[in-house]
Amino acid sequence: MDDVSAPRTGVPRRRSVLASAAALGAAALAGCSVPAPRRTGPTADPAPGMPIASTRRAQLMQFAAHPDDDLYFMNPDTQRMLDAGVPLVSVYVTAGEHTGVNRIKGMPEVPPDRAAYSSARHQGLRQAYATLLGLDAFAPWQRSAATLRGGRRAEIDTLVHGGRRVELIFLNLPMHTTRRYMALPALWHDRALELRTHLSAGSPVDRSDTYDHDQLIDVLVGLLDRYRPTVVQTLDPDPDIQVSNEATRKRDSEQPGYSDHGDHTAVACFSWAALIRWVAEAQQGPGEIPAFVATAFRGYYNRHWPKNLPPQVLKEKAAHLVPYGGDPSWDCGNPSGCGDYGVGGDRPLTNWKGWVRATHHRWPGAGPAVVTRADGRPGGRLDAYGVLGLRAVRWRETGRDSGLWGEPEDLGGGPLAPALGSAVLPDGRVLLFGVRFAALGGHGGPNRREVVLLEQRSPGGPFLAWQGLGNPERADDRGRRIGVPVAVTAPDGRVHLFVRNADKGVSTRVRNADGGWSPWRALPGTDEVQDGLDAVVDAAGRVHLLAAGRTSVLHWIDGAPAAPLPGAGDPVAAVPGPGSGALEVYYRRPAAKELLSGRGNASFDGYGPVAAAADGGGTVLLGRDLRGRVQLRQGGRLWTRTQGTVPVQAAALRLVPDGPLAVGLGADAHPWVWRPAGAPRL
Repeated sequence: MDDVSAPRTGVPRRRSVLASAAALGAAALAGCSVPAPRRTGPTADPAPGMPIASTRRAQLMQFAAHPDDDLYFMNPDTQRMLDAGVPLVSVYVTAGEHTGVNRIKGMPEVPPDRAAYSSARHQGLRQAYATLLGLDAFAPWQRSAATLRGGRRAEIDTLVHGGRRVELIFLNLPMHTTRRYMALPALWHDRALELRTHLSAGSPVDRSDTYDHDQLIDVLVGLLDRYRPTVVQTLDPDPDIQVSNEATRKRDSEQPGYSDHGDHTAVACFSWAALIRWVAEAQQGPGEIPAFVATAFRGYYNRHWPKNLPPQVLKEKAAHLVPYGGDPSWDCGNPSGCGDYGVGGDRPLTNWKGWVRATHHRWPGAGPAVVTRADGRPGGRLDAYGVLGLRAVRWRETGRDSGLWGEPEDLGGGPLAPALGSAVLPDGRVLLFGVRFAALGGHGGPNRREVVLLEQRSPGGPFLAWQGLGNPERADDRGRRIGVPVAVTAPDGRVHLFVRNADKGVSTRVRNADGGWSPWRALPGTDEVQDGLDAVVDAAGRVHLLAAGRTSVLHWIDGAPAAPLPGAGDPVAAVPGPGSGALEVYYRRPAAKELLSGRGNASFDGYGPVAAAADGGGTVLLGRDLRGRVQLRQGGRLWTRTQGTVPVQAAALRLVPDGPLAVGLGADAHPWVWRPAGAPRL
């Protein structure tokens, strides 16, 4: 997080820029160079059938642009995994040097010193993560210089406590400011650009390195291969279009035309390009797909949309920014400063932009797609579908009610965004829908997304080849802004597919019973929608679509607008009501812990989206409590999951004859099943 605007467009081509090492105070050097040939490979292979690496260890790795991006945008998810003992490696691509001024509220501004300000921010991160591990803020860290791919060097700070481990890696490339355009955004777009790293005061790294576009990707791939994470967290590579006048844009600290900082977007694109290359290199080397779950988080998007963290969760999240911000009176042992002083104290909560008050996933999903296997065999075993290693996979339950899963079966399709949509045809065949990174070239190359379909050939059996369904947007840049596909099968056999579009509305296609698809068309609407749509068919056979908007919950019935509901902070869940055409909707109001329904408060306090399913005794609800634990409510009783691997993303709710169950992915990249003891049978 950094309160600056993003670069001008039209970065000069065929330019090599050596940004100054801050510790030396040298001026930036510019010169001409001959562009290296653009690297065209390797690229991910969407064909299925690759072996997938198997491990039961868990490792979290996150990529941030600036010191504090993780604290602002990825928490409380990061904290939940740390609390569960998952080791963390956090990579910060820029030095966070900004203008070199560490502002202290109410005191005269100090002279710029980029090396010192970078060092102070790094110290703030050490203080924050020490407290996250339950230690004193000034706990000593092991600091060392490590050699990366290509001989480049980076500082790695390590802290271990109570069996838990945190490593902070600082690459120290120059960040963008209003007066410095040769930084990360330019490096993403310009294949001939080189950037020189900054030196942070007091760092064990005592020399600068240069990076071009491909060298940065290679370094990130090398880190992925070194640590082999099972969970990867990044910022948003495809932020929303956000049109505003120049004064508003600068006030909101956003890049021209989009709802985020330019460094955030560039680092996210580099991170996803590295993930794609890592998978491709693994296919060419040992031939195994690395097993990891990827998640991307919205950044300055949080400024524009309803806040979704209730007071208890917000207080906990904001508290971890206090040691990061630090204070000039602290005796932390770092001569350059004890934190990012403009962020400490109560400033995260009093900042009118409200970045800390929400945590939004870029591709929110309803958990793995879970279906009862339609293979003609008795027992009702389950199949679960998800995205692992950027590819669609299927896990098969080894026996009825076993809660055990076989190894993941690679279905291909990659590289895919993290969430899948699904629908089941009347004959039991499964349809899977995803968003594919059809191109992520950078440096002037194509950057394209497409909606793709995987159709089962026979119930419970193999699948046909992946099919492209195009994009509701014509231009590539607009096409990057689409959301997670959501689908539902109507009683007449038609499948209705919905996708959030670049205008923050909803576009749809319909698959006829004979398999043919209608063209894309936009639904009429009166409010901008968040991602995370929910589609449901009522008892009368009508298709309902609900979406949390900027100010209300939008509702369509058979494609026509219906009366909106009061606004929500997260995606909503709906189930058919007891009467013909009736619908019951569940969600939380912005910044509220209480769950609302058509009947009032549903006594299901927590945060984040919920899943709902109707059984003979009413509605079953699944979500997270205020401590991030999975909880289930049925028939007035509440169960909380207190054992097992820590969950990643949302869990899916499934009703089976033996009662409700939850299926999710853990931090070890394996599925888990939770059957609450004593829950009523169906």
